[in-house]
Amino acid sequence: MKKLFLILLLIGVVFCTNNIIAQNDTINNDNSKVKVFVYDINQNIEPAMLRQTQKSFEQANELNADYIIINMNTYGGMVNIADSIRTKLLNSPIPVYAFIVNNAASAGALISIAADRIYMKSGTQIGSAAVVDQTGKVMPEKYQSYMRATMRATAESHGKDTVITEEGDTLIQWHRDPRIAEAMVDPRIYIEGVVDTGEIVAFTANEALENGYCEAIVEDIDELLEHAEIENYEITKYEPTKLEKFIGFLVSPAIQGILIMIIVGGIYFELQSPGIGFPLGAAVLAAILYFAPLYLEGLAENWEMVIFILGLILIILEIFVIPGFGVAGISGVILALTGLVLSMVDNIIFEFEFHSAEALAIVLKSLAVVVVSMFLALIASLYLSKKALTSHAFSWVVLNSSEKKEEGFIGVDSTQKELIGKIGTAFTDLRPSGKVEIEEEIYDAKSEIGFIEKDQKIKVIDYRSGQVYVMKTE
Repeated sequence: MKKLFLILLLIGVVFCTNNIIAQNDTINNDNSKVKVFVYDINQNIEPAMLRQTQKSFEQANELNADYIIINMNTYGGMVNIADSIRTKLLNSPIPVYAFIVNNAASAGALISIAADRIYMKSGTQIGSAAVVDQTGKVMPEKYQSYMRATMRATAESHGKDTVITEEGDTLIQWHRDPRIAEAMVDPRIYIEGVVDTGEIVAFTANEALENGYCEAIVEDIDELLEHAEIENYEITKYEPTKLEKFIGFLVSPAIQGILIMIIVGGIYFELQSPGIGFPLGAAVLAAILYFAPLYLEGLAENWEMVIFILGLILIILEIFVIPGFGVAGISGVILALTGLVLSMVDNIIFEFEFHSAEALAIVLKSLAVVVVSMFLALIASLYLSKKALTSHAFSWVVLNSSEKKEEGFIGVDSTQKELIGKIGTAFTDLRPSGKVEIEEEIYDAKSEIGFIEKDQKIKVIDYRSGQVYVMKTE
């Protein structure tokens, strides 16, 4: 009986063991391929590139990727953004390889040096990392000293290698010489056989290979993986979603400028003809399309949208509630302008004092987009307010039918038409509608251009649709 029990137990153990081995073999077969994740850095190093890098690393982690390869082609960009990407690479648990397919200049060089391995295509370059402003002028020493330290620390992070010379001697040397990384920024550094004083290091592919800043010269990713002795792999490439592409389209300066024009123009037309209608709807839609993608991209903060809305409220109060154009109106314009400008600026640029000049340049660029767009919107609105609504293209928003006497319609008193050319004074503020006094009589009137303050001299320039139109005069 005991023998039978032992035999059955042995058979059961063997059966279970075979099942476990089979399951492990199935799992191993499913996961036998090495997973390689690839994404591109093929534009200026700006906030959008940092967000793409973060999304790429998230996708690589979800994929359980074994390696990340960055196709590098950039002339540089914002140093603080490059520093954030550099930190992402240095702290990555997944090995990161940089594949320079054309250029890795300035901030691009810093990111490449942060990678575990650097591969270069023939005819490519790496280096020239001095800090310059928007015009290409070299920045002061405090900016250069920070960049030198960052380049040096990045090279040092890869540690040292043990090298056996041809004579059999053992040498301990840096995997990537920090002095060379520093010389990519500082023209004062002299390294024998590498760079003379007065020059900044910029390596070709062959020079980078000779000086330890390139593992190999390869022509494509397949050749790169072959050199890295990675076999039986599958490549997954980062692809932006349709939503990300649409957001990228909306946050382009040209589209943002058009949206600002629609916001300003819509508000202007709504103030000219009060009531919830097409102009206000267009302005609201444009505001949503302006702020929503900036918020999703991490550019616009809640407080920036709040101050824009608060600015609009103050402007409306100034026009319809508070007489004159004073503190409320000026404050409203400033707040609305500030909200539009700062929502275009990534708040990360304010985190580093040494990049204040760069931050100022970005803010001024955003300010220029907003101011120019608002100016064009006002000019276009003034023109369209007179011309657009009388054209066939806008006939669907105006009443074109005639109400004739013979059909039983009684017209309004048109004696005010005789006021054309007469001079009077503004009896109230015209914003743009109000009252005027002409020859000791009070009439309802509307300012043709801009607002008119009380007691200013006016001249009647037109009479249409039962309404007197006036303008300021000396």
